Amino acid sequence: VVAFQASLFAVRMGFPYEDLTTQKSLSVYSQWLNQSCQPNYWKNVVPDSSKSCGPYKRPEKVTYKEEQTISQRSVHNHDTIGMVVIGGNGTVASGTSTNGAVHKIPGRVGDSPIAGAGSYADSTAGGAAATGDGDIMMRFLPSYQAVEYMRMGTDPTVACQKVISRIQKYAPKFFGAVICANTAGSYGAACNKIPGFTQFHFMVSSPLLSQPTEQVVDCI
Repeated sequence: VVAFQASLFAVRMGFPYEDLTTQKSLSVYSQWLNQSCQPNYWKNVVPDSSKSCGPYKRPEKVTYKEEQTISQRSVHNHDTIGMVVIGGNGTVASGTSTNGAVHKIPGRVGDSPIAGAGSYADSTAGGAAATGDGDIMMRFLPSYQAVEYMRMGTDPTVACQKVISRIQKYAPKFFGAVICANTAGSYGAACNKIPGFTQFHFMVSSPLLSQPTEQVVDCI
């Protein structure tokens, strides 16, 4: 359930309605409107989405151009919190919390709530979580694929690298990273190397560590 219907459902289930608008978000939105709603994610519509705020509609004749996929998302305008947890009894859980894409199309559903895309866990193998350009990454179910690699005995770091490499073949300039952990407590991460994003930082907490520790991996 998304967009307005999601809000309506929540209110009917007893959640209080809250206006989450802030002065900062209003300022950002006003500036975006004054820039003819740039950037945005509309394509193959009229009026021209690169020059207008719409409203948009499908043109009578659609001409599709072969385009190189270049993400509008970066470490500066996108943030996802992804976690993989291994409980004392061996149960594995994973989850993600995301702010979504800036100036996204209303009603857009990203990768975070899609099982196997934003995160995935199986207590017999391990767990994984992803961050980055959800519109691209969700097509490949990277979290699910990473867990399946670990099920076959693949090291978590290698499992993460394999799913990043798989996406690279189709979208070499995508922005994204994946974290992985298996049932033995081993962990790893991988990211796609693009200008401005050459390393990925993540935190690890374990009984073997005196305190949570920041880890860094070089992107591939």
